[in-house]
Amino acid sequence: MNHPKVADIAVFGVPNQEFGEEVKAVVQLREHGDACASLANELIQFCRERISHIKCPRSIDFIERLPRLDNGKLYKQKLKERFGSPKSLERSRMQER
Repeated sequence: MNHPKVADIAVFGVPNQEFGEEVKAVVQLREHGDACASLANELIQFCRERISHIKCPRSIDFIERLPRLDNGKLYKQKLKERFGSPKSLERSRMQER
Protein backbone atom coordinates (compact mmCIF):
# COMPACT_ATOMS: atom_id res chain seq x y z
CA MET A 1 0.00 0.00 0.00
CA ASN A 2 2.97 2.35 0.46
CA HIS A 3 3.92 2.38 -3.23
CA PRO A 4 2.78 5.62 -4.89
CA LYS A 5 1.05 3.83 -7.80
CA VAL A 6 -1.02 1.50 -5.57
CA ALA A 7 -4.56 2.45 -4.51
CA ASP A 8 -5.67 -0.85 -2.91
CA ILE A 9 -4.36 -4.38 -2.56
CA ALA A 10 -5.45 -7.90 -1.63
CA VAL A 11 -2.96 -10.56 -0.58
CA PHE A 12 -3.82 -14.24 -0.16
CA GLY A 13 -2.45 -17.74 -0.59
CA VAL A 14 -2.75 -19.69 -3.82
CA PRO A 15 -1.74 -23.28 -4.65
CA ASN A 16 1.91 -23.99 -5.42
CA GLN A 17 3.08 -27.43 -6.54
CA GLU A 18 6.46 -27.18 -4.82
CA PHE A 19 5.54 -25.45 -1.54
CA GLY A 20 1.82 -26.19 -1.24
CA GLU A 21 0.92 -22.50 -1.18
CA GLU A 22 2.45 -19.18 -2.19
CA VAL A 23 1.63 -15.50 -1.67
CA LYS A 24 -0.40 -13.81 -4.42
CA ALA A 25 -1.23 -10.10 -4.64
CA VAL A 26 -4.05 -8.53 -6.61
CA VAL A 27 -3.48 -4.80 -6.97
CA GLN A 28 -5.77 -1.91 -7.79
CA LEU A 29 -3.64 0.90 -9.19
CA ARG A 30 -4.37 4.60 -8.98
CA GLU A 31 -4.17 4.56 -12.81
CA HIS A 32 -5.21 1.16 -14.20
CA GLY A 33 -3.45 1.96 -17.49
CA ASP A 34 -0.09 1.67 -15.69
CA ALA A 35 -0.56 -2.11 -15.26
CA CYS A 36 2.24 -4.11 -16.88
CA ALA A 37 4.67 -6.92 -16.15
CA SER A 38 7.50 -4.49 -15.37
CA LEU A 39 5.37 -2.74 -12.74
CA ALA A 40 4.50 -6.13 -11.21
CA ASN A 41 8.23 -6.88 -10.94
CA GLU A 42 8.84 -3.40 -9.48
CA LEU A 43 6.18 -3.99 -6.81
CA ILE A 44 7.65 -7.38 -5.89
CA GLN A 45 11.08 -5.76 -5.52
CA PHE A 46 9.51 -2.92 -3.50
CA CYS A 47 8.09 -5.52 -1.10
CA ARG A 48 11.37 -7.44 -0.85
CA GLU A 49 13.15 -4.27 0.24
CA ARG A 50 10.68 -3.75 3.10
CA ILE A 51 9.43 -7.13 4.37
CA SER A 52 10.62 -10.70 4.71
CA HIS A 53 10.97 -12.47 1.35
CA ILE A 54 8.70 -15.26 2.58
CA LYS A 55 5.88 -12.70 3.00
CA CYS A 56 6.38 -11.12 -0.43
CA PRO A 57 4.07 -12.02 -3.29
CA ARG A 58 5.52 -14.36 -5.90
CA SER A 59 2.98 -13.13 -8.45
CA ILE A 60 0.92 -9.99 -8.93
CA ASP A 61 -2.18 -9.42 -11.00
CA PHE A 62 -3.87 -6.09 -11.60
CA ILE A 63 -7.58 -5.40 -11.39
CA GLU A 64 -9.49 -2.22 -12.13
CA ARG A 65 -11.41 -2.32 -8.84
CA LEU A 66 -11.14 -4.76 -5.94
CA PRO A 67 -14.47 -6.37 -4.99
CA ARG A 68 -15.82 -5.27 -1.63
CA LEU A 69 -18.93 -6.18 0.33
CA ASP A 70 -21.47 -3.51 1.30
CA ASN A 71 -19.73 -3.08 4.66
CA GLY A 72 -16.43 -2.32 2.88
CA LYS A 73 -14.78 -5.65 3.68
CA LEU A 74 -12.70 -7.17 0.91
CA TYR A 75 -14.46 -10.04 -0.88
CA LYS A 76 -11.43 -12.37 -0.96
CA GLN A 77 -13.40 -15.46 -1.95
CA LYS A 78 -14.30 -13.82 -5.26
CA LEU A 79 -10.62 -12.99 -5.84
CA LYS A 80 -9.51 -16.51 -4.95
CA GLU A 81 -12.00 -17.94 -7.44
CA ARG A 82 -10.72 -15.65 -10.19
CA PHE A 83 -6.98 -15.54 -9.47
CA GLY A 84 -6.29 -18.44 -7.12
CA SER A 85 -6.85 -21.46 -9.32
CA PRO A 86 -3.79 -23.32 -10.66
CA LYS A 87 -4.81 -22.35 -14.22
CA SER A 88 -4.99 -18.62 -13.39
CA LEU A 89 -1.67 -18.88 -11.54
CA GLU A 90 0.01 -20.32 -14.63
CA ARG A 91 -1.51 -17.55 -16.78
CA SER A 92 -0.03 -15.00 -14.38
CA ARG A 93 3.39 -16.66 -14.57
CA MET A 94 3.28 -16.51 -18.37
CA GLN A 95 2.50 -12.76 -18.23
CA GLU A 96 5.56 -12.17 -16.04
CA ARG A 97 7.93 -13.69 -18.61
